[in-house]
Amino acid sequence: MSFPIFKYHPDPFKTEVFKRREEAVRCPCCGKETFVTYEGPFYSVENVEHLCPDCIASGAAAEKFDGAFQDSESVDEIDAPEALEELTCRTPGYCGWQQEYWRAHCDDFCAFLGAVGYEELLELGVLAEVLEVLEDWQREGIQELEKNGDAQGFLFRCLHCGRHLLQIDYD
Repeated sequence: MSFPIFKYHPDPFKTEVFKRREEAVRCPCCGKETFVTYEGPFYSVENVEHLCPDCIASGAAAEKFDGAFQDSESVDEIDAPEALEELTCRTPGYCGWQQEYWRAHCDDFCAFLGAVGYEELLELGVLAEVLEVLEDWQREGIQELEKNGDAQGFLFRCLHCGRHLLQIDYD
């Protein structure tokens, strides 16, 4: 069984928005049984659970339920409507404390790498890089970031130049 590739969310198992199940469940979009289900945010009038990866990647889930995986107003601004459509309708989202926000760089959305704290930024060797573009007030509190803590970061990487960007979220 092949798994779709998500340009803006390259490892959705690592970020835990997809879950492998021991027993199959039926995808509410395509009606097929699946052992992998989406556990991230989906904004729609209906409460939709257990979407399969293929229905997300194809855009069928967003179309069928008139929903989105990312709020189109909670993103960095770019000049590429087709990229915004891919992000909001065909890319798994991520779970934050407040409204999730998707970073962009080089006029395209970045790849979401996952939740991080200060220690993870040090281990990955990207602390100095993300500090360069943070506001002064964000730099002051960066040592308090803790993965899955009350203050955490969400790490993104530019698909074009490789620059790392951080989105900080507080509960």
